[in-house]
Parts: sequence; structure tokens; C-alpha cells
Amino acid sequence: MDFEYSDSEVAFREEVRNFLRENLPPKAERDRNFLSTWLAEVRARGWVGFSWPKQFGGSDGGLIEQTILKEEMALAKAPPLGSSFMGLAWVGPGIMQYGTQAQKERFIPDILDSKVTWCTGYSEPNHGSDLASIQCKAVRDGDHYVVNGQKTWTSGASWSDWIILLTRTRFDADAKHQGITCLLVPMDAEGLEVRPIENMAGDRHFAEVFFTDVKVPVDQRLGAEGEGWSVTVSALANERSSIGEVTAMFGKLDTLKELVRSTTKQGKPATQDLKTRRTLAMFEAKIAAMKYNGLRYLTKQINGEPLTSETSVNKLHRASLEIEMDDFAVELCGQAGLQLPGGDNAIHNGRWAKASLSWPNVVIGGGTPNIQRNIIAERLLGLPKD
Repeated sequence: MDFEYSDSEVAFREEVRNFLRENLPPKAERDRNFLSTWLAEVRARGWVGFSWPKQFGGSDGGLIEQTILKEEMALAKAPPLGSSFMGLAWVGPGIMQYGTQAQKERFIPDILDSKVTWCTGYSEPNHGSDLASIQCKAVRDGDHYVVNGQKTWTSGASWSDWIILLTRTRFDADAKHQGITCLLVPMDAEGLEVRPIENMAGDRHFAEVFFTDVKVPVDQRLGAEGEGWSVTVSALANERSSIGEVTAMFGKLDTLKELVRSTTKQGKPATQDLKTRRTLAMFEAKIAAMKYNGLRYLTKQINGEPLTSETSVNKLHRASLEIEMDDFAVELCGQAGLQLPGGDNAIHNGRWAKASLSWPNVVIGGGTPNIQRNIIAERLLGLPKD
């Protein structure tokens, strides 16, 4: 693995840093127009959908440059590159590969211009992250499908405009991953109901989504009927090196170290407590392991090798590490660490308590730890199926 960057890559990193210095004011100085201005500026530079082909409005950016871009944005704690995370990560790439020309013209520009927000209708009650076992039913009726069923743990459903929906159009298929069809459905469709799932911190990041005789035009099917599994697997395979997430984790660790430096434990500075120091060192070692795993994944992508199940390792690490760091901060601060935002003695405005109570966001999102362990055991280690 070569850790050196070429002259052009170094120049690109400096370009990103200069842009951030000139266009990213401190949080306290950002007015109500800041986000819209920011999104327009990064879009104008071609950094939204940076790696997408130019024919679809992207910049044909290379993998290393894309990594540099995400790394520098994470280091500066900048807002996202575009407001439609799901659209940029999965929906857009899926439409580029499997969509009709009309679908490409209809959906891709709005994703790049941050005009719409997407959510993913995958997980279901009783099936969780086992996407191939979905039961949400779509029946063809002339020029539309009639959808009935339920999705759960749907991230961002409460504020999304569209949902990319996995449905079952055949129940007599030879294998469970066959007979699945992908539909693009507006969230205001008649018969579609969103019920937010409120967590212990009061957030409503997830929701249940119910479909009762929802009519979806056939021209909003993504890919051929029964091709939904391939569409989904292909979409989920996009950009999984996790370098940006790792950089954000290092930033979180820096904030945690600041908290330790400002806290006392048993009458002495917490920085003098050996257990506290060992815990911080463990966090740093785990994040470093994620970093080098991510670089390994990136190297495979650069070499044109397909990424398979190895990315589940970082997903599993991150889920447990986020919880460990949040719980550590709460315990370190005692009673004040339990106070949510708005509390009289809330530490860091209650961010650690809120994060500790919001653990499902990082644990459930993208596949639960048990799912990741099964993937690692079966597909990487060759162990028998659970």
C-alpha cells in the first residue's frame, strides 16, 4: 500500500482546504441562508456526486480525490455535500445503472441539486436486515402496481420526498432473493402512512411505513420486474471504503479528549486517571484499525477489485465503538452527563447523553451487529450458516 500522494492529489487537497477556509464560517456565524448557499457552492464546483460520470452531472472524480474530498470535509466538520444522503449514496447510482432515460432525466438532477430527499424501504418486521425475505407485496394491475405491506426502521422517512422500495412480486420463486421488484414511490402517495419511531432521546430518525393499496405507475419501477435484488446489491456496493466516517470518528475522539481534559475524577484531573487514559488509547487504536481497513478497501477499489463482505468489519467496529465512546463520556461526567440538551448542568449541551440514548441510529442503520457478524462468519471465514 502506497501512503504517498501524487502532486495532483496534493494540489486537490489544498484546493479543498482553500475552499473551506474561504467558505466555511464558524457555526456561531452561520445565518439561516448558510446551508442553501453552501449547497449551491459545492454543487457549482462539481463536488456533489463528485465520482458520478459527467454525462449524469457528476465530475468523473477519481477514488483517491473523492476520499481526499470527504476526508477534508470531515476534518473541517463541514455540512454534507448535498442534502440527499440516500439519493447520492444508493438511489442515484441505482438509477444510473438500471433506470430508463426518463427516470434519469427526472430524478438525477434533483438529487444533485439537493431538491429532494430519499429514504430506503428495505427492512421489515420479523425480517430485519434479511432483505431477501421481504413480504411487502406488489401486484401488477395494468399500468401500475398495487402495494400492500409494511417497512420498519426506515431512516429519514418522516421528512423524505421519495422512497426506493423493495417489494415482492412473486411468492413462488425458487430462491428468496428472486421475485423481488424495486419501485420508486413518492412519500405523499395515497395509502402511504408514516409513523415515526421515537427513541429515548426524543429523536425520530426512524419510522414505520405502511402501504395500503398504494398505486405505483409501472414507469416508476427501477429495473425489470423481479430484478430488485440485483438493483439493491449494486446500489449498496457504491463507495464503501468508510474513510469519511473514520475521519469523523477521529474528530469525535478529539472532542472526547477535550472533555477529559476539562473534567476531574476523584478530585484529580481525569487525564491523570490510568483507566481513563487506557480507555482513550483503546478508542484511538480501534479507530486507527478502521482507518487502515478503509485504506485496504480503497486500494482494492483503485485496483479494480470488487469489494465484498469485508466492509462489514468496519460497520461492526463502528457500531460498538460509538456506543462505548458515548457511554464513557456520560459515565465520566456523572449526574451532569445524564442531562439532555437544555439541562441546567448539561455537559457539551447534552450531546453525549443524547448520543448515548440514540444508539439505535448507528447500531440498526445499515444492518444490525448480528447481521454483520453472520456476514463475516459465513462469507469471510467460511463458517457454516447460522
